[in-house]
Amino acid sequence: MLKSQIYSSRRKALRELMGNGIAFLPGNTEAPINYPANTYHFRQDSNFLYFFGLNQADLVGMIDLDKGIDILFGDEPSIDDIIWMGTQPSMKERASLVDVSDTRSLSQLSTYLSDAIRAGRKIHYVPPYRAETAHWISVLLGIKPMFLKSYASLELTKAIIQLREIKKEEEIEEIEKMIGVARLMHTTAMRMAKPGIIERQIFGRMEGIAFENANGTSFPTILSINGQTLHNHYYGNVLTEGRLIVSDAGCESEDGYCSDITRSTPVGGKFNSRQKEIYEIVLNANLKAIETAKPNIFYRDVHWEASRIIAAGLKELGLMKGDVDEACLLYTSDAADDLLCVDLGGRRIIKKKKNEQQTTKNHHIILIKH
Repeated sequence: MLKSQIYSSRRKALRELMGNGIAFLPGNTEAPINYPANTYHFRQDSNFLYFFGLNQADLVGMIDLDKGIDILFGDEPSIDDIIWMGTQPSMKERASLVDVSDTRSLSQLSTYLSDAIRAGRKIHYVPPYRAETAHWISVLLGIKPMFLKSYASLELTKAIIQLREIKKEEEIEEIEKMIGVARLMHTTAMRMAKPGIIERQIFGRMEGIAFENANGTSFPTILSINGQTLHNHYYGNVLTEGRLIVSDAGCESEDGYCSDITRSTPVGGKFNSRQKEIYEIVLNANLKAIETAKPNIFYRDVHWEASRIIAAGLKELGLMKGDVDEACLLYTSDAADDLLCVDLGGRRIIKKKKNEQQTTKNHHIILIKH
């Protein structure tokens, strides 16, 4: 956990970026697997973590933009909590870890928000992504679930983005730690990628490293010899000589800072000639992206340089036809700003929006040999 003053300075920075009202930041609840007491690995809401830092369920943070106070809502440990989990910190003890002095029970939350609404105060919240959180906000604020996104605060959303998009030194340190753990996960997978091994054996080892050295994985691990299938979470294939295995995996810290790395490894440790040629293209694109990524450079420019190397390399190998620049344009952020892009068997079809009506228009179609 970071120093308590870091969280209070973040809340102060949010106040300076916003106007009036209350920033309402609900944390996550436990998510049951098949009955209430049997839950998935807990993941706290990222915005709550950023401003209030506590990795426990059933907490709510309030930042009063007008009065300059911060409130942590949550219940004291019950006797059942103590029986099942041992001695637990009090709300005051939890709050002190993030430099908050005002704590209140969850039973007071509804009254607090109702009083604020009656006083004509603006309640800022970001669009909820969990159904239970959406339902809770709906009940507390009297907004039908279907309208929650419409009433979400653009002001709060933009302020959070402005604060979180540039990482401070302590955040970079956390991210680098997680990259170190991810490196161990991936190098272990590379060493294990031998004929006769089942994918789940490697998957299990990678997951174990993430929980041993971090707070688990940052997303469901993708590990498969069928790398052409995106987000493949089946781990029952047997590795055979001549195949590639793709591993897309990372881990996260208690504070929610993550790593996310993808690597392709030849089963048995040696690429064949075609695999090596394509691997070198991707490697060169990666190195070009690293070289291009500098302050005041747009992401789209980094993407463009890497895309050109990949397109040109594939064309040289005879795996792709067409104009390199036209091909890359379809995959840049510029082309996607006001367009809906769909991949269909190696072709990218652009669906252009026009006056709220969508009309389909085929632009440059790039054929890939399979």
